Amino acid sequence: MAITTAQSPFRTDPLTGLRIDLTAQALVKTNAVLAVVFLLVGGLAGLLVALTRWPAVHLLPADLFYMALTAHGLVALVVWIVFFEMAVIYFCATSLLNCRLAAPKWAWAQVVLMTVGTAITTVAVLQGESSVMFSAYVPLAAAPHFYLGIILFAVGALIGCFVFWGTLVIAKEEKTYEGSLPLTVYGCMIAVVIAVFTLATGAVILIPAFLWSLGLIKSVDPMMYRVVFWGFGHSSQQINVTAHITIWYTVAGLAFGAKPMSEKVSRTAFLLYICFLQLGSTHHLLSDPGLSASWKIVNTSYMMYLAVLASLIHGLTVPGSIEVAQRRNGLDNGLFEWLRKCPWGNPVFSSTILSIIIFGFIGGISGVVMSVEQINMIIHNTIYVPGHFHGTVAGGTTLAFMGLTYYLVPVLFQRQLILKPLAAIQPWLFGGGMAVFAVALMGAGTLGVPRRHQDMTFAGQALAYDYGGMNQLLMAIGEIGGVISVVGGAAFILIIVGSILMGEPVPANAKCIVAPPADAGGHKKIGMGGFEAPGTFVLALTLFVCLVLYYFVNFKYLATLWPLT
Repeated sequence: MAITTAQSPFRTDPLTGLRIDLTAQALVKTNAVLAVVFLLVGGLAGLLVALTRWPAVHLLPADLFYMALTAHGLVALVVWIVFFEMAVIYFCATSLLNCRLAAPKWAWAQVVLMTVGTAITTVAVLQGESSVMFSAYVPLAAAPHFYLGIILFAVGALIGCFVFWGTLVIAKEEKTYEGSLPLTVYGCMIAVVIAVFTLATGAVILIPAFLWSLGLIKSVDPMMYRVVFWGFGHSSQQINVTAHITIWYTVAGLAFGAKPMSEKVSRTAFLLYICFLQLGSTHHLLSDPGLSASWKIVNTSYMMYLAVLASLIHGLTVPGSIEVAQRRNGLDNGLFEWLRKCPWGNPVFSSTILSIIIFGFIGGISGVVMSVEQINMIIHNTIYVPGHFHGTVAGGTTLAFMGLTYYLVPVLFQRQLILKPLAAIQPWLFGGGMAVFAVALMGAGTLGVPRRHQDMTFAGQALAYDYGGMNQLLMAIGEIGGVISVVGGAAFILIIVGSILMGEPVPANAKCIVAPPADAGGHKKIGMGGFEAPGTFVLALTLFVCLVLYYFVNFKYLATLWPLT
């Protein structure tokens, strides 16, 4: 039922009990729909890339391959994700704080600028004169409107960030919540802080590149471009990390009534991201001569590990909070009864838990190892890197966003999900395919297969190289995994769009889909051996052992490449 106040119309959602600002709801829905549309575009471009990198198929010629690769990188890595993040921050700032949205007209300007900017850049790419890939390193030149579109998109996103902050100010002034910000909203705030830094860094380098493409300035120094660009390019992925970890906490609370094992520790871990996470961009610059060895060593060997510590904390406390909630509700037998009896067929939960697993065991471990300077020297310009960031962005961020979307369609669009049997397996299709894709590409990269190349054998070129059968096999396995993940992504889009258009309306007496707080009565002595979450502790130790073993394998590999005499 909608309730109109002097300031803004609201409705009370029967499924969650949340008081939802209808203006914010419209903006959340618009951003989310645009996000799904661009996920489709980015996924189709990614399918073309996969079918070209698959040696037995080799679909596209070089010019179309680089066009598809540029489109896939920009749309899938930036556009779909940032649109969805705009939806998330508007929803959290209003619905979770029981607050009206600040400056709705500016929020609609965000939608327009980001949409127009995406359209302009996409046109530039499809015209065939801007196949410069995601990084667009100078002196490789794109058409002027390629840079213009990105700048407009970034300005729109920056406006959305300030609307979010304005909403927090209103919530504080109107006292719509008590005490500190809820952890979920706090996580969004951290993501927005990183976003402002990221967008400002992008402006510092993309505006000169735009002026250079117009011929208004003579040149842009390539070394400077690379250093400043990765303050934008890699930090944009840190926004994603913060956002999807925020969603982990959100789903744990919604699905299980779970509370963080220690809010202070979780908040401190988020704060570590602001201080240190951007330093992860250093691993893109370790071979660059313009940076001192001491700067590289400090950032990769010391500072960055404080950000890694933050991720380890989140990776422990989110499943740990689920375990504690499950044990307090009676699932307290052995190490893993709580895990076995989780709702694995619920796409909200399975998307989230697969996001945690893939991000930790594939994206996280590979990222830490790849940042070691000696290892970085042999794998950074190989297909290993796309394997790594598909483990983080696709396996981690995209799966988490999918899980939250399944939850919010009934809440915001007031429609029930269609094709529920397909929805139950969709996260496994997408996540399983992406895991195979990432691991196989990292294996091929370790064996030397290059990245950013339409033909890894350089057939017909003076520097042609005949890769062994293992390289061919790993690339084939990886791209098959990529095709499976595209099928999983298509299933997600079918379910979500079909639910919005054809799903049954949510009945007025619908059952609440927010889990009550975990029952602390009658199960006060939970856990085993003095641990509240012993199963999570064992899983965390497993992750640590995998990390150590992977370090050992890579340094053993280094010893075979660079033997000492």
